[in-house]
Amino acid sequence: MIERFSELRGFLDRHLDDVTEAVREAAAAEIVPRFRQLAEDDVVQKSGPHDLVTSADRLAELRLTDALTALLPGSVVVGEEAVHADPAVYGALEGDAPVWIVDPVDGTRQFVHGDPGFCTLVALVRGGETLGSWTYAPALDELAIAVLGDGATLNGTRLAAGTPGDGAPLDVATSHPDFTTPEQKKALLGLWTPGVAPRPCGSAGLEYLAVARGTGDAT
Repeated sequence: MIERFSELRGFLDRHLDDVTEAVREAAAAEIVPRFRQLAEDDVVQKSGPHDLVTSADRLAELRLTDALTALLPGSVVVGEEAVHADPAVYGALEGDAPVWIVDPVDGTRQFVHGDPGFCTLVALVRGGETLGSWTYAPALDELAIAVLGDGATLNGTRLAAGTPGDGAPLDVATSHPDFTTPEQKKALLGLWTPGVAPRPCGSAGLEYLAVARGTGDAT
């Protein structure tokens, strides 16, 4: 594992900016032009009315797949839309090759409704260990990058999670009611206790970023 990490750490040292540019370019080419410009046939249901995919999701994932595997020959991509089409794609996570995990539009629901709270997520993993990650919210002009052992930055500024203010309730993002079973809804009711302020989760990537920057407490 140490040798494998050293190899990919060298890649990140040399190509961190190249990966960042690939993420930005995919968003600029395939996502931003379709934000608040989606035609009816650009949006398709997957498992139901609350599980949507757009042409931006599909095209951005294809562009990222080409760009990332070109930057790191021998790597493979596990993308949300590829997995939806063929769950066997998940098997790449058990192999020895470096894997790019891609969610081209995290927060598709928000994207479809013209809400800027969506982002593109990319992570580089190997052997079950995450070595680097990129969270890019183009409509908010926010880019967070994390590298194992080096911490995380948001728009170039180092991130440090805060602590809840004295007497302030914990801000907790929970599963959205539209995506939960009756049993899960019942379990989530248990969060309604003094000192906790649960709310439906938006883009998971942005909720994690809120925790990392200290504006949220848990998700």
